[in-house]
Amino acid sequence: MSRRYDEAERRLGLSPRDAWGRRNENPPDVSFWQLIREDLRTHDGNPFEQGFWAVAVHRFGNWRMDLPKILRAPCTLIYAVLEKMVQVFGGITLPYVVRLGRRVRIWHHSGIIVVARSIGNDVHIRQNVTMGVAKTWTTDCPIIEDGVHVGAGAAILGRVVIGREASIGANSVVLDDVDEHATVVGVPARALPGRVRTPTASDGVAETEANRVVDANLK
Repeated sequence: MSRRYDEAERRLGLSPRDAWGRRNENPPDVSFWQLIREDLRTHDGNPFEQGFWAVAVHRFGNWRMDLPKILRAPCTLIYAVLEKMVQVFGGITLPYVVRLGRRVRIWHHSGIIVVARSIGNDVHIRQNVTMGVAKTWTTDCPIIEDGVHVGAGAAILGRVVIGREASIGANSVVLDDVDEHATVVGVPARALPGRVRTPTASDGVAETEANRVVDANLK
């Protein structure tokens, strides 16, 4: 488990633990306002979606890290107020130190704690989901790869990697790595037999083409 986690950290180029929160972790290939427009579309174009609030404030929290210190200070105060408002009125905790990919959708609201090392592109998170440490004396948080679907009430805890396109069943408790394209359910979560799809060469081609179309629409 530790080897897979270490490999994922290297492959994704994640910041060292002592550097968390010290740089802008927004996706580098698009601007801040392009990200906000894309996130709004991801949330059905509804600016009143609590999930959109959480993601937009998260983007702002990272964007401010590129500002000179004299300008960053008031933005940090604004971010702190906005983050608390999202927690109070949306029931969602999403610290800016989490590396968040593109087109992440947070469905519904309330009881959502998202403290992960990294969350990939096209991830879906539903109500009452918890991501974070498995033990209070550690800082090990999950790595969620692209295309993962997390069901309502699920908990993903500790030094685990959730592989691409995996599905986490509602109310499952995940304490171990999950393979790509697998579906896991239960407490503790176990993979359903026969529910792992072998990826094909066309998967990567389709994803690349989809990202190209989305980027073109942003311009």
